[in-house]
Parts: sequence; structure tokens; C-alpha cells
Amino acid sequence: MTRFFGIEVIMVMGITDIDDKIIKRANEMNISPVALARIYEEDFKQDMAALKVLPPTVYMRVTDNIPQIISFIKTIIASGQAYATSQGNVYFDVKSWGKRYGVLTTIYPDTQDEVVGTDKRHGKDFALWKAAKPQELSWTSPWGKGRPGWHIECSTISSAVFGKQLDIHTGGIDLAFPHHENEIAQCEVYHQCEQWGNYFLHSGHLHVKGSQEKMSKSLKNFITIKDFLKKFSSDQFRMFCLRSRYSSGVEFSDDTMDDAKHLLQAISSFIRDANAYIKGQLVCDPVREDILWERLANTKVTVKAAFADDFDTSRAVAAIMDLIHHGNRQLKAVTKDAGSPRSSVVYGSIISYIEGFFNALGMSFGERQVALGGDNSAVLSNVIDELVRFRAKVRHYALALPEEADAVPMEGVVAAEGAKQEQKEKRQQLIQERKPLLEACDSLRGDLAAFGIHIKDRAAVSTWEIEEGGQVGQQTKKKS
Repeated sequence: MTRFFGIEVIMVMGITDIDDKIIKRANEMNISPVALARIYEEDFKQDMAALKVLPPTVYMRVTDNIPQIISFIKTIIASGQAYATSQGNVYFDVKSWGKRYGVLTTIYPDTQDEVVGTDKRHGKDFALWKAAKPQELSWTSPWGKGRPGWHIECSTISSAVFGKQLDIHTGGIDLAFPHHENEIAQCEVYHQCEQWGNYFLHSGHLHVKGSQEKMSKSLKNFITIKDFLKKFSSDQFRMFCLRSRYSSGVEFSDDTMDDAKHLLQAISSFIRDANAYIKGQLVCDPVREDILWERLANTKVTVKAAFADDFDTSRAVAAIMDLIHHGNRQLKAVTKDAGSPRSSVVYGSIISYIEGFFNALGMSFGERQVALGGDNSAVLSNVIDELVRFRAKVRHYALALPEEADAVPMEGVVAAEGAKQEQKEKRQQLIQERKPLLEACDSLRGDLAAFGIHIKDRAAVSTWEIEEGGQVGQQTKKKS
């Protein structure tokens, strides 16, 4: 939103650092729930950084906001929409809120439900405060020792920062009900407002190929981010996500990740070819600049419209790939330079726009960005540069043969025949002598390709690019 529409975004992320699962796991590990939550929190932040996800403006922990949560609950009780029980629990009275409940998911409180084994008045009533169980972390409140319910945490934290109006609330589609529905009810009671949240952006589930169930820890059908990044890059994951609307479910598999990888390679290859053309390393026929300028202008309009349409990233990426397709159509190499002027500005503008587009989405297509990685990537890039440059000199030397003798006047035919034959024999001898050099150049190119390093021999120079998953890398993965 900031980079495409110039809107300043203040983002708050709530950290639930106390709940039933944390308490259970902490007891098993014989450590405090707060200490365990801090471990999980730091691990989460590291994973997000590895995926190049921008951090929120501020993190808000539940345990740092207990007094504010208690005050929030007291206000809801005073408004008549919540009640405390003799067991020390506090519940939101859903029926008392009438038709105001269910505005997000059209779930209404008059639906028949049973109350079994609980101190609730109605089945759909939800906990604002939970009475403490023995040996459980708790805080003192007007209703006895206990801890906050799940939904009240987010309502209190968002209200503490944004007050009675929230522009955008995000979360998975499974949180629409009951979590977001309950947040709305709590906040509209507390603030006595008609509409608390303006927009709810619900992301679709990530599915494992062949399964209708979402990927989740509880179902044990997940892959950790750390394990994922051993096989794929953060840019590949972003492209995988960008190919679908955020609200759609997506299927994770090696095939879908390979599709994302191939798109990245196509983009990187175009940028390298376009840069080679700008530098005069790639010689082409005259370019129809008017067509490319029009395509670039249309792409900008399409991309902006796509993002304005509920962040339709799939349509935006398709527009970028169409621009690349038309740019590639005019980058056809020719063997001889006809001396035509190069259209460097239009290709420079296209590269600038494409790189800016992906940079805004947290991806990079700068020089040698694909697959090098590591602290020594700059050194490795320079080493490959020198190797390719040396190979190009050897190749040019091997190809630099004397031209055939030009035609001579009739009176010089007899004398010239001998010189011409001698020159031809010398040329053939040089071809045979330099053949091993060309074979060595071809062999080096083939060997490097096995590692994903692809050399392209241009008219004047040779360039290189890296594609992940060379033959050697694939064989190594199969063995491991």
C-alpha cells in the first residue's frame, strides 16, 4: 500500500504469549509459559526475516496488556453485554447484542444451541476472562484469579493503538468466525460505535498437494520455514504466493514451486538480455520503440488497476510477464551489426519498472542476485566474471582466422593461385590447431551449466547467469 499507493501504514501485530497450548507445552518442558512464549516469538521473528517479511510498526504482547484487558472487560460488563459467573469466568452475552452479532459472517444468535457442562447462559457466549486452573499462570482481577480469553486480547490491543476505528484487519479465513466476529462485537460494545473495522482481509489456506486440509501443525502435515528455505528461496516463495489472490487457497507442491522458479528465471533472463542489449553486447535488428513504449504504459495502468482490485497480484504478475514477452520478441540476436542505433532508453525504462515492481514486493533482480547467496556471493560473482572473460578471450582468439583472399585481375590469376592456395592451407592448419581451444571452451560451458551457471556467447562478449537447480544440484538432492 505504501509503495504502490503512497499510503502510510501503521501495522500492529498482536503476540498471544499465553494460551492453553503454551501452558500445556511449558508444563511438559518444565519451564514457565512466558519463557517458552519468548522462545517461540523470537523463532517466529527470525523466520519472517528469512522470508524477507517486513516487521510491523509495533509488536504488542498479551501479557504486557493485562490491566488494559481487565479494564476493557469491565466496560463491556457495565454496558450489559457481558456477565461474570460464580466460577470466576466472564462471558460475552451474544443474545443481548441481537442482530448486531454476525455482521461479518451472517451467524445469528437465535440459532438453536445447547449448553452442556459449562457455566455459560447460551452456547454461543464466549469467554472474556477464564478462571485460573490449579498451577496455572494467572492474574488478579475483580472476578478472581485468571487470564484473558482469546478474542478479548486482540480487541484490547488494537483499541489501545487505534482507538474506536480500525481501517484493515488481516488474518486467515478460518479466523472470520468466531474470532473476528467476536472481536467486532466486543469493540462495538466497548466503543459504542456502529462500525469498528472497515475492511477484513482474509487469506486463503495453504494446502498440501492432494489434500483438502490446510497445512497446520496440529494436523502434522506441515513443513517448517527453516526446512523450506533449505530447498527454496524466499523469492521463490513470494512468486508462488503472488500467482494467486491472497484470498484464494493455494496448493503447495514441488510442481507449483518449480513453476514459480521458472517465472523468476524468465524474468532474470530478460533483464540480463536487456542489459546486454543496452551495453551493446547483444546485437539486434532495429527495435520498434513505439510498440514497447505503448506496452510499458499499458502495463503500468493494468498493474495499478489490479492492485486497486483487492490486491489482485496474479493479474499484476501476468501483466509484467506479458510485457517481458513483448520485450523478448524484439531482442533477437543477429550475427552482423548493421550499424542501426540501439533503443537503450526504452529497454532501460522497462528494466527499471520491472525491478521497481518486484522490489516493492520484497524481491530483487539486481546483478547476480539469483542463487548465489551467502556472505561470499560478491567474491564468487567476481570469480565467475573473470573466468567467463578469460574464456571469451580464448574463444575469440580461436575464431580470429584470416579472411579468404579477395578476387584478383585476370593477369594476376596465375601468380595469385599459388598464394591463395597457400593461404587456404594455412587457414585450415590454424583451424585444426585451434580446434582444441574451441572444444575446451564448449566443455567449460557445459560443465558450468551442470551447476546452473549458463554462459551466453554474444557477438562481442560473453555473459553469464545462474539458474537454480543444475544437474549436479538435482542429483545431490536425490542422493540426500
